[in-house]
Amino acid sequence: MPRPQKSVAAAVGEYTSLALVLPISTVVGGGIGYLLDRAFGIHFLWIAFGILGTAGGIIEVLRQLQRDSDSDSKETK
Repeated sequence: MPRPQKSVAAAVGEYTSLALVLPISTVVGGGIGYLLDRAFGIHFLWIAFGILGTAGGIIEVLRQLQRDSDSDSKETK
């Protein structure tokens, strides 16, 4: 059974949220690191958690793009 095609508004919303995943995950990771830095009195966790947040954002973007390309290839067959 073929999947229903997405409307233009749904596609725009999906890709807009995808564009925001990376910067938001970086800021959230850095914010968590900053709070941990303040709690423990050290000064490097914001960098480590910022990098982890960035990596998580990149992984999520790649997963979504993979899902989209899989659904596109199934629709064309």
